[in-house]
Amino acid sequence: MTSLGIDHHVSAEFAPETTFLNTAVRGLLPRRAAEAVQALTAELVSGGRSGSGDFATVDRARASFARLVGVDPSRVATGGSVAVHVGLIAASLPAGAEVLFPEGDFSSLINPFVLRGDLKPRFAPLDELADAIRPKTALVAFSTVQSADGRTADCAAIREAAAAHGARTLADTTQSAGWQPLDAGAYDYSVTGAFKWLLCPRGTSFLTVGEAAQESLAPLHGGWLAAADAWNSTYGPIGEVVADARRFDEPPAFLAHHGAAAALSLIEEIGVDAIHRHDLALAARYRAGLAGLGHAPVPGASPIVSVPGLADREPELARAGVVVAARAGHLRATFHLYNTEADVDRLLDVLAG
Repeated sequence: MTSLGIDHHVSAEFAPETTFLNTAVRGLLPRRAAEAVQALTAELVSGGRSGSGDFATVDRARASFARLVGVDPSRVATGGSVAVHVGLIAASLPAGAEVLFPEGDFSSLINPFVLRGDLKPRFAPLDELADAIRPKTALVAFSTVQSADGRTADCAAIREAAAAHGARTLADTTQSAGWQPLDAGAYDYSVTGAFKWLLCPRGTSFLTVGEAAQESLAPLHGGWLAAADAWNSTYGPIGEVVADARRFDEPPAFLAHHGAAAALSLIEEIGVDAIHRHDLALAARYRAGLAGLGHAPVPGASPIVSVPGLADREPELARAGVVVAARAGHLRATFHLYNTEADVDRLLDVLAG
């Protein structure tokens, strides 16, 4: 993937009317994605034959995501939410299985396991997660980048320790896919909410399943789409189940996935490496400015920068047209491809009063 220049794409695709520094909540929708959704909506209104949506477009989104995270499309299932993907994995575990999580990770990754009621959840500090894996651990589930404060997991150490103890790994890449180079194939499972750094409409998510792990999952919500011959399996029990990860697809929300196929093409055109450099440079500028104001953010190296004790400044910033978030007692700002140094400086100016 070769970058054609971030500035060129930003001017063509985005027109924010605020200083938008809130991608960890939702990404801005590129113009091309909005146009794709509008085109399908027009078909739905007019009664055109293609108004139901296009499975080939869903597959384009699948393939684009697969390229971005370094796996074959046959290992990718499409869906609408991380919690549903995680629920499928939670349903596959035997009663009494131990699942290890970082303390304070995002609820959608944790609750499907906890709410089963017959598993054994255990928690450890993020920086001690690899050391907390033990022979009884069946699964380690963690976000590669923490939503609350942007801390990054030591993914290599976690994978190594999990392999040593025979535990499987589930990586939530919702806060990293789109800005951080990833190899989803290094994990047994990965889940990604694509409406943040991947700039897709909400209602788009992806599950990757390793070949060995695939046999442990049942296609509980596949419906007729789980069939090898889907169009001849629309009534009654399906016959042969499709051999790859499509068996785990949720029925597609076509409006979301039509927008996703367009949005993901933009990420591919720019290139994750270029976005990575851009986003981290803006975060470094903000961290330096915070130090000059006497504020100490949570240490880290991601475009999510959280400052303890400043959450109460969020309403003031909103009134000034600076969109950030208050999370876990922190003021959280996030920097992505459509942000500039001027956005960073505007945030710092308001914080300086």
